[in-house]
Amino acid sequence: MQNSEEIWRLVDAKKQSFVELSDRVWGMPELCYTETRSCAEHVAALEAEGFRVTRNIAGIPTAVVGEAGEGGPVIAILGEYDALPGLSQEAGVAEPRPVEANGNGHGCGHNLLGSASLLAATAVKDYLAAHGIKGRVRYYGCPAEEGGAAKGFMVRAGAFDDVDIAISWHPASFSGVNEPESLANTRIDFTFTGRSSHAAAAPHLGRSALDAVELMNVGVNYMREHMPDGARVHYAILDGGGVAPNVVQSRAKVRYLIRAHDLMELSPLVARVRKIAEGAALMTETSVETRVVSAVSNLLGNAPLEKLMHDNFMRLGPPDFDERDREVAAKFHATLTKEDILAAHRRHGLKVEPDKVLCDTVVPLNAEGAGGVGSTDVGDVSWVVPTVQARGATCAIGTPFHSWQLTGQGKTSFAHKGLVHVAKVMAGTAIDAIRDADVIAQAKADLQERTQGTPYASPLPPEVKPALDMSVAA
Repeated sequence: MQNSEEIWRLVDAKKQSFVELSDRVWGMPELCYTETRSCAEHVAALEAEGFRVTRNIAGIPTAVVGEAGEGGPVIAILGEYDALPGLSQEAGVAEPRPVEANGNGHGCGHNLLGSASLLAATAVKDYLAAHGIKGRVRYYGCPAEEGGAAKGFMVRAGAFDDVDIAISWHPASFSGVNEPESLANTRIDFTFTGRSSHAAAAPHLGRSALDAVELMNVGVNYMREHMPDGARVHYAILDGGGVAPNVVQSRAKVRYLIRAHDLMELSPLVARVRKIAEGAALMTETSVETRVVSAVSNLLGNAPLEKLMHDNFMRLGPPDFDERDREVAAKFHATLTKEDILAAHRRHGLKVEPDKVLCDTVVPLNAEGAGGVGSTDVGDVSWVVPTVQARGATCAIGTPFHSWQLTGQGKTSFAHKGLVHVAKVMAGTAIDAIRDADVIAQAKADLQERTQGTPYASPLPPEVKPALDMSVAA
């Protein structure tokens, strides 16, 4: 308990600087691999705190690592700072009101994510120095979580080879240990090339690349009935061939995101999608080229670290939200559907309380929840390093992620309180692990058992490099 209270005080001592960092990053939303200013803000904070900074990790200009301490175990605390397109929203306003039409916005809370992780790493650094404890803490500034698989490239480049445990978190409606579930996925661009012609005078001479894209989409939609339960396929047309309907489109591009329970299930699904693309090209007498943009593995859990983190949650208790926080949150809560609110409770196996607007509890460890599962490039880290993630309550219960409502809550007082709260949990987990070598040994044994017979193999093809241009539409 004494260790916990001391590390919490160290978090509180510097929380204001990192709340301000979060707000600055919120105000400069940048997409996958373009997080130049956001990364620079994190580098400046690292340097101000005396971390040893290494830039350009895995050849990615917006990936950075800051390290402090000497010898001992290496604790990685993972942060992110990328935003999403089309989710611009004025802060604190509970109705759709973009700052910039079709602009970017932090609709997944990564402005909070990076700042809380860096605050936790700073507190761990200060604790180690104050007590003369051997150990190293690293803050990993990870870009492009929203589809870029940056952590996967960082893993492949060996950036985690000497790490003993990894800790991260994500904003959420409720506080507690994150359920270690995610879908493996890959993103592939399919570019069709045909032959242009006058669409009225000589349509028979044209071969439409846009027709090929549409036929591919139809084929994949028919495939949905015959996919494994839980698998998902999504697409976005990046290039529809231009704006002139009187010209047969000679080029069109579609990006597919294919998800499955794990890599073993994913591979045959990807092969089927590729066959459909080839069939669409055959039917339209066009050609198709493919480019793998990114790929991530499913998450692996780690029971010893999850228990350690849950113990920290229980010692700390839920975030200390007040009536003013609940008043502001209630305005956003009123914009949500009953289904949004129901799903948030059920995801964590909690009793549905439709009138509750902010978290006032800690989700039980191993709660049997039900709900949608997404993907994260933390999955690849979890295959090579014992990894644990927290959920930190930073928004009104039921707020859908990737929404204007989440962006609008990103600078509220309750988001700030959630940031500080989860930083304390992560910092406490790190210190407990450093002080107890047995925990780290148990965590490594747990990972070894989970990967026995199925050692990690990067889902990224060897020739694929970080898609630094992936946020460009075509």
